[in-house]
Amino acid sequence: MQKGTIGITTENIFPVIKKFLYSDHEIFLRELVSNAVDATQKLKTLASKGDFKGELGDLTIRVSVDKDKGTLTISDRGLGMTAEEIDKYINQIAFSGANDFLEKYKNDANAIIGHFGLGFYSSFMVSKKVEIVTKSYRDDAQAVKWSCDGSPAFEIEDTERAGRGTDVILYIDDDCKAFLEKEKITELLRKYCRFLPIPVAFGKKTEWKDGKNVETDEDNIINDTEPLWTKTPSTLKDDDYKKFYRDLYPMSDEPLFWIHLNVDYPFHLTGILYFPKIKSNIDIRRNRIQLYCNQVYVTDQVENIVPDFLTLLHGVIDSPDIPLNVSRSYLQSDANVKKISTYITKKVADRLSSIFKNDRKAFEEKWDDLKLFIHYGMLSQDDFYDKAKNFALLKDVEGKCYTYDEYKELIKTAQTDKDGNLIYLYANDKEAQYSYIDAAQSKGYSVLLMDGQLDTALVGMLEQKFEKARFSRVDGDTIDRLIAKENDRKSSLSDDEAAKLSEVFRSQMPTKDKAEFHVSAESMGEDSTPVIITQSEYMRRMKDMSRLQPGMSFYGEMPDMYNVVLNADHRLIKEVLEGMKGIEGDLQPVEAELKGLEARRKVLEEAQRGKKPEEITDEQRGELDKCRTDIENEQKKKNDLLSAYGKDNPVVHQLIDLALLQNGLLKGEALTKFLKRSVDLIK
Repeated sequence: MQKGTIGITTENIFPVIKKFLYSDHEIFLRELVSNAVDATQKLKTLASKGDFKGELGDLTIRVSVDKDKGTLTISDRGLGMTAEEIDKYINQIAFSGANDFLEKYKNDANAIIGHFGLGFYSSFMVSKKVEIVTKSYRDDAQAVKWSCDGSPAFEIEDTERAGRGTDVILYIDDDCKAFLEKEKITELLRKYCRFLPIPVAFGKKTEWKDGKNVETDEDNIINDTEPLWTKTPSTLKDDDYKKFYRDLYPMSDEPLFWIHLNVDYPFHLTGILYFPKIKSNIDIRRNRIQLYCNQVYVTDQVENIVPDFLTLLHGVIDSPDIPLNVSRSYLQSDANVKKISTYITKKVADRLSSIFKNDRKAFEEKWDDLKLFIHYGMLSQDDFYDKAKNFALLKDVEGKCYTYDEYKELIKTAQTDKDGNLIYLYANDKEAQYSYIDAAQSKGYSVLLMDGQLDTALVGMLEQKFEKARFSRVDGDTIDRLIAKENDRKSSLSDDEAAKLSEVFRSQMPTKDKAEFHVSAESMGEDSTPVIITQSEYMRRMKDMSRLQPGMSFYGEMPDMYNVVLNADHRLIKEVLEGMKGIEGDLQPVEAELKGLEARRKVLEEAQRGKKPEEITDEQRGELDKCRTDIENEQKKKNDLLSAYGKDNPVVHQLIDLALLQNGLLKGEALTKFLKRSVDLIK
């Protein structure tokens, strides 16, 4: 028997493994099974080259649990090791600067294990004792047993083993007994070893017999040794890809389409990426791409490998150029990773472009599911925008799709305003904004439907990318002001009439929390709506962005600004204006007094213009202040008269409520009053 101390340059390796790496402790099973796979594949390589002439036989790796003994065993029939090889590969953990490195990466198991090749030592994260029973494939090799209790001390002795290969026996620690449970080991094997290239067996298959599940003699193989991404695309059918997707994501809908990745230079990469069908924004799930290294599961945190917008995709990526034990710092700095990210972006863009060119009809049918990916990519990566602008679509409210160039050509004649700007009208709710859409279409204008989660941000980006273009939501103003032409319609009202009419309606607008209404009158044609409520494009867009970007939250606290536009050409507005003649007798003396006071204010202000403050007497200052106060009082009298008129005029209330109802702003008691008034008016 040989005894000794593991050759390490620090005494701290086991406390680090036990304590600092503990958050990642389940990876021990991946490491040990991967080692068994490596040993088996190396033996197959030797056999293929003629360096091993024996029978390969059954190469299945076996994982077994003995709850009574408290052990978990991983067995293979690979190369095996001699006593000298154990001493070289197991007993010598020699590395320089270990203390500094361990301190730096003490919370990142992958970084330490990957840096020093400590895969085997991850077993001590869950074990109080580990044994290795191994026999080399070499002729006349002596089987040996190595054991260690988690201290630098070890023992090696000769033992018996029926054939070549290695058994790693873990005596599971008291606080890790979960790793003796069949369900837990099954879960980890499915997660980490599902696609290993060598068969891995865990227990026996069961069958239903005599009212219960009973074990058969057949091994329960937990992995698919030839997953779909390892096969040549030309040998595969659509059903093969769909079946593989169902295996990966059992509860998901059928994918829209997929991309089979296969590149050998300047790096090695295979995989399959699927575009999932998204029913709503709530369905978006990140971290659904699984990263493998030579068919060994690494992680589903692929943000630094796949461009951010493509983390919305599903599927697998396998690259031996990304180490099995990979840390975030590695991913952020490695040149191969950057090349892989660029390659995947190009591959996705090429695939989308190909589908668009070869089957545009199918592409358009899938557009509503695809646009989130494409818009996200265009917003987050300029190089993707440059590729995607040729197949990204704009969809109008009628459901017709156009490329950016096609739509520009469609609207440039009708929707160019007097300043030469091309106006892209859009709606984000076809039903709620129907009347605004109808008003635009009656003018011969086209209206886009932009109801996606990212469309607010997209609109801002396209305004920067497109030359002399502006996006305006169709309910952002009256249609004649959204696309202002040289022949703008002049108001048929005098300034005084417009002011009185505006005050009548303004006084009857509801008081709403965080809402302000600004009333004006203009000529919009006899057939247009009598009252229209619009919302500032800029403020609404800022409020929409505030919901996406926390740094803009202050916009969310600002009041909603609504413009209430009265159509001076409509007969009902004219009737309201005509009805004011009934209060002319009360208004005339107030207006006459106001006129006199305004004239006096101008005289007093003119007398004080150009004088220094000390040159103006208190009497003069007081006289002007009194004049201004008198004007305010008279103006209040005038407004009170107009308000009283509006309060008693059912048409005013009905028109306001109709406009509020059209914008989803009429609720509760106000809605009940509107319904009752509507019935009364019908009578």
